[in-house]
Amino acid sequence: MIQKIEQRFPRLAALAHESQTAGQFKEKLGRWVMSRPGNASGGDAGKQAAGRILLLIRYDGASVNELSTGELLPLRTITYLWQALAGRLEEEVSDDLFTDLYHLFDLLENPASIRPGRDVVRRQMNRWPTGLDSEVVAIRLANKDRIIKCLIQKIERRHSLSSKYQFAAGMTSAEKYAQVNEWWNASYFHLAIAIKSPAELNSFLAGSLPEETMELLGRAKKKGMPFFVTPYYLSLLNPSKEGYDDETIRSYILYSKELVDAYGEIKAWEKEDAVAPGCSNAAGWLLPEGGNIHRRYPEAAILIPDSMGRACGGLCASCQRMFDFQSKRLNFDFESLKPKESWDRKLRRLMQYFEEDARLRDILITGGDALMSQNATLRKILDAVYKMALRKRKANESRPEGKKYAELQRVRLGSRLPAYLPARITGELAGILSEFKEKAAGAGISQCYVQTHFQSPLEITPEAKAAIEKILAAGWIITNQLVYNVAASRRGHTAKLRQTLNSVGVLCYYTFSVKGFRENYAVFAPNSRSVQEEKEEKVFGLVPPAKRRALHALITRKRPLGEHLARFLEENNLLFAGTDRNVLNLPGIGKSMSFVTAGITSGGKRVLRFDHDASRLHSPVINRMGQVYIVENKSIAAYLRQLEALGEDLAEYATIWSYTEGVTEPCFSLYDYPPYPFQTTDEMTNLAL
Repeated sequence: MIQKIEQRFPRLAALAHESQTAGQFKEKLGRWVMSRPGNASGGDAGKQAAGRILLLIRYDGASVNELSTGELLPLRTITYLWQALAGRLEEEVSDDLFTDLYHLFDLLENPASIRPGRDVVRRQMNRWPTGLDSEVVAIRLANKDRIIKCLIQKIERRHSLSSKYQFAAGMTSAEKYAQVNEWWNASYFHLAIAIKSPAELNSFLAGSLPEETMELLGRAKKKGMPFFVTPYYLSLLNPSKEGYDDETIRSYILYSKELVDAYGEIKAWEKEDAVAPGCSNAAGWLLPEGGNIHRRYPEAAILIPDSMGRACGGLCASCQRMFDFQSKRLNFDFESLKPKESWDRKLRRLMQYFEEDARLRDILITGGDALMSQNATLRKILDAVYKMALRKRKANESRPEGKKYAELQRVRLGSRLPAYLPARITGELAGILSEFKEKAAGAGISQCYVQTHFQSPLEITPEAKAAIEKILAAGWIITNQLVYNVAASRRGHTAKLRQTLNSVGVLCYYTFSVKGFRENYAVFAPNSRSVQEEKEEKVFGLVPPAKRRALHALITRKRPLGEHLARFLEENNLLFAGTDRNVLNLPGIGKSMSFVTAGITSGGKRVLRFDHDASRLHSPVINRMGQVYIVENKSIAAYLRQLEALGEDLAEYATIWSYTEGVTEPCFSLYDYPPYPFQTTDEMTNLAL
């Protein structure tokens, strides 16, 4: 790689040989970069490349605090370059570092504007099938048939008399098949009979898992890692080499070596989730004891109930709450998660926290998974939220203007069950949601969202579509959060997911970069790829400013939403509605994609300096944190090698090297809080910096 740099940039090599120290090299390099024609002024790509190199020079030799690990990290990017070119390398340095620098200097020498192509994006989208395609449906019907036969054998081997899923004596094979086929439509059947061991998983996948995968999963089981996959979700996988590419959903249930190695030592990426009794969290918030409330922002907080809501319909391999599964705060022991008698009293105390807080106006009920709670439990929780909102509104009547507390405006239910187990969304559940939506308006709650998580267009099945229609009919809006892992980051995949979600009436909310800890190495996609996706693919879904109000009104008023959305997109020549924001969840600070590249480690990983999202209200703690630095999980070169192993044409990702900085996108109006008809207080309660 060094030889390639010397041949391609002889002046750069000459500067290194002329310099006796790294300091001399940086000084000469800075002058040379500034002297390049057209780079010192104007707004072209050459100026941007020059600015990026000058930033690396400026940071070289400094040490920064890496926020996720708390470690002091020395930056020596340009020093490494000088040492390599001058033949003075003092430590082992990866080719990936010099590959990144090669592309940066190439941009300086050959600045070119990037022109994304709509037809190219459409072609890339067409590579990806959906769960609604007839060919995919046919494969999954065959999968279901195979899995039902495996379930029959599993039930026959069970000896628990307490299980409701047993065969009556004397049933024929055909009768057993018909019985399991009927049970298939009940969500609790899938939870009760879920696949919980590697051997069972391989059996249900027709013995298709490689030996090394089985060894890894066996090691995970020995370490105590939870393993839980429902028969329904398993039927979405394709065990055959023919048919559709299921890598994106497969990477959600198969653990990586790095995850298994790290399990037991995983730390909370969201530092505000690790709370010592009696102390404020990393964002400065004082919270009730018990770990039920998580909070980062002044206006929103998460409620995790003491119920089956502390479980999920499956364990996602890149779950941001893997720390909580590791510590057993979240688990799949359903009996232990049934609400105790004390839960009702505790719920009232937790509601009091929201009621007496000056700024909270948004509650996200999640877990685990909000819809894992049984209907009676969920109804109690929603009723407690409604009564709390009424009390908070009533208390405001005696407060003067400028001193009034924020009243509850938004209720969200965080759930992956529309993708993992759509049978959970029954008519009874829809009735609970509808009942709450109708009465909530009287308490000032105007925004009711189910915040779900579809990872792939393959997860949008006929069953999922029917579940979505029930939720929409109940008056709730459905928004989607995508975790942008390696498989999901392939060209056109996210664009196709947005398009398919829109077609069934779901709005996109966030596209999250994977957290950067080592356990997520296998699934981490660099933030440069997220920015590339935003600039080159999502750009064809950006709603014209003059049409955004119309889209907002359509989403809140028109049904069936999917049909109206499709018509809106066609009329405005959009491939989809790009209403989501590509972001990284920063520890203790919140979501942002505003960054610059401050350095590159010896392993080739970019060091990003982030700014917080200035468009939303934050805890005052951000004023004390100084600059925020995050080291990415892997180098861009390593990421591209993964894509190549998945069969991707790397020529289609060539511009990724150009994206060394980002800016957080503006929020779509649907996700803004409504204005109050009164002036609220500037006070922040429950805060201790």
